Amino acid sequence: MQTILGSGGAIGTDLARALTQFTTDIRLVSRNPVKVNVTDRIHAADFTDAAQISQAVEGSEICYLTVGFDYKVKVWQAQWPSFIKNVVDACVKHKSKLVFFDNVYAIGGNNVNHITENSPISPTSKKGEVRAWIDRYILEQIEQKQLEAIIARAPDFFGPIKKQNSLLMNLVYDNLAKGKAAQWFCNADVVHTMGYCVDLAKGTALLGNTPDAYNQVWNLPVDMNSLTGRQWVALFAEAMGAKNEVQVLPLWALKLLGIFVPILREMPEMMYQFDRPYEFDCSKFIQKFNFTPTSNEEALRETLKALRVEG
Repeated sequence: MQTILGSGGAIGTDLARALTQFTTDIRLVSRNPVKVNVTDRIHAADFTDAAQISQAVEGSEICYLTVGFDYKVKVWQAQWPSFIKNVVDACVKHKSKLVFFDNVYAIGGNNVNHITENSPISPTSKKGEVRAWIDRYILEQIEQKQLEAIIARAPDFFGPIKKQNSLLMNLVYDNLAKGKAAQWFCNADVVHTMGYCVDLAKGTALLGNTPDAYNQVWNLPVDMNSLTGRQWVALFAEAMGAKNEVQVLPLWALKLLGIFVPILREMPEMMYQFDRPYEFDCSKFIQKFNFTPTSNEEALRETLKALRVEG
C-alpha cells in the first residue's frame, strides 16, 4: 500500500492520480479525506495525535508527506517539529519508506539565485528555520540508518486545484479575472521559477517508486525556462484575454497591507525570494528519468482549461 498524508491539498490530489501508474492500493489520509480514484481507501486522522499518525502509516510500503499547516510562523514552530518526529517514528516502526514533499524555504539569501540539491541549508527567515530543522532531522535519521527517505523539493507552484494556496494564482490569475491589474512582490523584472502541480506530483510518485532514488534530496521537475514576474503576467494576460498590467508591491506596502490582510503579514520575511533571481534547477531529475517537464505555456493552458470546466 502507498499512503498520502495530507491528501486533500493541491499536491496530494494530483499525487493520488499520479500514483495510479504504479499501484491501485492507495490510502488517502487527512482530517476529512475524499476519494480521488475509485479504488482509493480513505482514512481520517488528526495529525496532532501521534497514535493516529501511527495508525495512518501502518501497513504502508511508502508514505508520502504532503501536509500543509496554516501559513503562520507560530503554527509552524509549534506543530511541525513534533509532527515530523511522529511521522518518522511511525515510518520506522512500520518499516515504511518516507517521501517528504518539501519547499525551498531552508535555502535563503542569494542561494536562491540557483537552487540545486547541493545548495546549502541557509535559512534567512523564521519559516525557513523551521524547514531547515525538518530537513536536518530527516537527513540525520537517514544517516543513522533508521529511515529510508527522500526529500523532494519544489519551488512555488500553480495549478487549478486549491488555487487559493498558490501565490501565482492569487496575485495574477485572480486579479486579472476580476478585471484588475495583476500584482507582484518587490521586483517584477527578475526571474522566478514556478512549478506545475501535475508535474511535481508525477515527479514525487516516480521518485517514491524508484528504489535507488532514496536517501537523497531531489529537486522535482519544472520548466527551467524561468520567467520574470512581468513575463508571467503577460503569459496569463494573453491566455485570459485580459489587460497586461502589473502592480509591483514594495516591501513597505506589503507590511502596510498586512495590517488588514492576515496572510500578507506572513510574507515580508519571504521577500528574498522575490527581490532577486529565484531559479530552481531540476537537471538531476531530468537526467535520471529522461523526463520532459510541461512547458510554462502548456501548463497555463491546462490550468485555465480545468478552471473553465470547474466553473
